[in-house]
Amino acid sequence: MEDQKDAQGKTMMMIVCFFLGGFGIHKMMMGYPDWWKRLVLTILCAPVSGVLSLIDLIKIATGKLVMADGRDLV
Repeated sequence: MEDQKDAQGKTMMMIVCFFLGGFGIHKMMMGYPDWWKRLVLTILCAPVSGVLSLIDLIKIATGKLVMADGRDLV
């Protein structure tokens, strides 16, 4: 049985995404298993990773990006 991550706060995730989003840290904190792909993308092509982080930031702000298991951010 897999342990369920605690639901993260929306404000905290927006801050983490803004400052560390290029490395995929916000995805790791939300329980997504493929967060490391963003880190590889940052190493290979930083501008693309920055744009994807901005998109994630907007999704978090509008409530469209949820925890990996489908729960909303608190």
